[in-house]
Amino acid sequence: MFTLFIIIIALIGVIMTGLILLQAGKGGGLAGIASGGATTQILGARQAPDVLERGTWVLATVFIILCILTNFFIDDGSSQRSVLQQSQPSTQQTVPGPEELPPPPLEDAVPAPAPVENEE
Repeated sequence: MFTLFIIIIALIGVIMTGLILLQAGKGGGLAGIASGGATTQILGARQAPDVLERGTWVLATVFIILCILTNFFIDDGSSQRSVLQQSQPSTQQTVPGPEELPPPPLEDAVPAPAPVENEE
């Protein structure tokens, strides 16, 4: 069901993009370019913007509703983990504490004193 909603949302997005680009804006838009102004003769002077605007509003409303409804159909099974959780190893390694470390060897801990020579 989730995949179906995503496909429908994508199709509505593509159709809505086309409807928005066909609308005549302040500068004429793509609707004024098509057929050199023949769109006003076929559809009438004001009917085309009304139909395109109404279609855009309807598709935008359906788009938003489907986006909200899609959240309820996301499968949230307990076995799913985030990408960060999947990249971490499942068992944690413990670092030994200071009391568990063996003492350093005595020879390495204290340097030997240098011999002193008498020059008499």
